[in-house]
Amino acid sequence: MMPLLTRNPGWKLASLLIAFALWIAIAREPELATSLSVPIQFKNISDDLDIGSNVPDRIHIEVRGPSGRLSRDNLSDLAVVLDLSDAHVGERTYTVHPYNTNLPSGVAFYRAVPSQITLRFDRVMTVEVPVVPVYSKTPEGYRVRAYQLQPARVRIRGPEERVKGIARVGTDPVDLSGVVSQKEFRTAVNLGDPQVRLETPKAITLKVTLEKNSQKELN
Repeated sequence: MMPLLTRNPGWKLASLLIAFALWIAIAREPELATSLSVPIQFKNISDDLDIGSNVPDRIHIEVRGPSGRLSRDNLSDLAVVLDLSDAHVGERTYTVHPYNTNLPSGVAFYRAVPSQITLRFDRVMTVEVPVVPVYSKTPEGYRVRAYQLQPARVRIRGPEERVKGIARVGTDPVDLSGVVSQKEFRTAVNLGDPQVRLETPKAITLKVTLEKNSQKELN
């Protein structure tokens, strides 16, 4: 054992001095505080629940630590993670605690602003609703005589309260300028509610037939 302890004494002493110098440098770093905006993440939400309220995507937190630990690179992966395993239909308020953050070593949580987040949970609902076309720039003297949508219905999914308020959905505005007879368009569905999502399909085919207004209508 003794030969191992006494072998290469110069290297061992140099390593000890380097470690001591690093400890002194860290210990002498000033203690600072900083505020930063970090993303909010959720975990363990039940499959039959959805968040019906508007969800903030970021939150401000204040942290403290040695100046070297508060660099942008050291805090780049910081986030607030809320466990929603106890969520139920209705409102639930979550307080942001230090254990909700993935703080790097040497950095301490001070507070979050806001300190609490209230979410409203609703049952998930999936329904099919009809699609109606939305037009823009219909040529002067013409009107839409007929149209065909494929598919004519789409499936939407989201919080029950919001889904029940959607009787039908529209397409993105389809520009009819330059159409004098018939034309086919590829367009998308606009749900009009950020909390509701489109299940299927992702695109709509719209075939529009135009005709000239009658002389009676022109007069």
